[in-house]
Amino acid sequence: MARQGPLSGCTIAITAHRRAEDLIASFERRGAKVLHAPTLQIVPVADDHTLIEATRRVIANPPDDVVVTTAVGFRGWVEAADTAGLAADLLSTLEQSRILARGPKARGAIRAAGLVEHWSARSETTAEVVEWLRTQGVHGRKIVVQLHGLSDPALQDALRTAGASVRGLEVYRWGPAPDPVVVERMISQICAGTVDAVVHTSAPGAQAMLDAAALTGQYDALVATLRTGRVLNACVGPVTAGPFVALGLEPLVPDRFRLGALIRIVTDRLTDDNARSIETAFGQLVIRGGAAVLDGVVLPLGPGPRAVLAALVAAGGDVVSRPELLAVLPGAEDVHAVEVTVNRLRTAVGRPELVRTVVRRGYRLAVEPAGVPS
Repeated sequence: MARQGPLSGCTIAITAHRRAEDLIASFERRGAKVLHAPTLQIVPVADDHTLIEATRRVIANPPDDVVVTTAVGFRGWVEAADTAGLAADLLSTLEQSRILARGPKARGAIRAAGLVEHWSARSETTAEVVEWLRTQGVHGRKIVVQLHGLSDPALQDALRTAGASVRGLEVYRWGPAPDPVVVERMISQICAGTVDAVVHTSAPGAQAMLDAAALTGQYDALVATLRTGRVLNACVGPVTAGPFVALGLEPLVPDRFRLGALIRIVTDRLTDDNARSIETAFGQLVIRGGAAVLDGVVLPLGPGPRAVLAALVAAGGDVVSRPELLAVLPGAEDVHAVEVTVNRLRTAVGRPELVRTVVRRGYRLAVEPAGVPS
C-alpha cells in the first residue's frame, strides 16, 4: 500500500540536481510520489587549472571587495584551494578584503570558513549587492565576484562603468541534463496533467526545463499548462522564478527563500486544494495528478480511468453522458471505449457502486445521501 500522508496520491516533479535528495525525502515522507528529472547538473571545477590559477592571482593581487554569490560556490573555491595547498593563503587574503554576501546561505559559508562578512543582501540578489557597492563608491577598487550558474554580465559591467576593476571567478558550471529522456517524459506528464506540482530550486534549472520543452516541441503546451494553474509551479525564490515571470507566469514562491519553506508551501497548497474533491457514499474522493484518494486510500489510475473519474467529480453527482465522457478520453473513438473504461475504473477503485449507471443517460458518482438521490 502507498505511504499515507497529506500528499498521498500526489505526483511531484523535481528539476533540481543539487540537494535533490532532501526534497525527494521530504515529499516522500508526506506520501507523495516523486518524479526526479534534473534539467541540469553542476559540473565542479575543483581540479580545473583555470580556477587554481585564478586563485593564485587573487592571492598575489588582493581584492578590495569579494562578492560571494552562492554557498556551494564559495565552499568549492576554498576546497579547491585546499587541494592545491593554497587554502591558508586564500583565507588570509580574504580576511583583509571587504566580503559581501548575496544572502544568508552565502553568509553561512563565509562564517564556516572562519571569515566574517561586511554586509549581506536582504533580497538575496546579486543586483542588490552591486547597487550597494555603487552607492558606497567603487571607483578605483578591485572587486572579485564569485560567479554562479546564471551570472548576469551586465551587473559586472555596471561596476566597471562606475570605475571598478572587476574579475569574475567561476567555481562550477552548469552541464546538460543527466538524462534528457527523463526530462522530456516529465514535461509530457506536466502537459498531460498527471503531475500535481513541479518544483524548482535554481533559475538555470527552470530555464533549462523551458529550453528542453522547446527542443522537444512541447514549449507552447508547457507554458499553456503552467498558465492555467492546473499544475502547481513552485520556485524556492524570486531569482529562481525569474524565467517564468519573464513569460508573464506567476509561480508559487514562499516568503522565506529556503527549501523547508518551499516544501511547506507546496504541501499546504496541494492539501488545501479541494477543487477536485467530493464527499461520496464511500468517503471523501480526491483527484490527484496520477491517482485518486478514496477515504484515505490511494488508488493508482491510468489516464483513461482518471479522466473519467475527474469528469464525474466535476459534475458533483450529476449525470455525465457517454458522449461527454468520450470527449475527455484520450484517443477513444466510440462510446464502447467509455463502457470499457468505466469497468476498468470500477475495478481499480474496488467499489463498483461508486460509479453508478443511469440507464440510457450515462453515469454519475454515488455522492452522500444528502446530495443526489439514488
